[in-house]
Amino acid sequence: MNLATFNSFGKITISKRAISKVAAVSVLECAGVVGLVPQRGFFKGDSLDNSRNGVVITVLENDCMNIGVYVVMRHSGVSAQAVSDSIRQSVKYNVERFAGMVVKEVAVHIVDVRL
Repeated sequence: MNLATFNSFGKITISKRAISKVAAVSVLECAGVVGLVPQRGFFKGDSLDNSRNGVVITVLENDCMNIGVYVVMRHSGVSAQAVSDSIRQSVKYNVERFAGMVVKEVAVHIVDVRL
């Protein structure tokens, strides 16, 4: 499924896959993150097509979206709250800048912690 937005140049269509890749790269650039985990591996019966890379995008009304990320964190002495806040800020900023759409919420799901 594609996301569409309108601006002074006309209609712009962006695939969910492209947005999920931008979100995934934003997460992986944050300190304290080991990787992303596909949601499907943990929640059986879910048929979301964009959950392959650990990013789930939910489209809302008025050019808005929610993003969920499923991460594996590194236990490095930094609090999980600080890493989660960094992920939220990075994903929100990069996706909004890339897509020109508003990200209402970024939900960070910590799936595992590695030592």
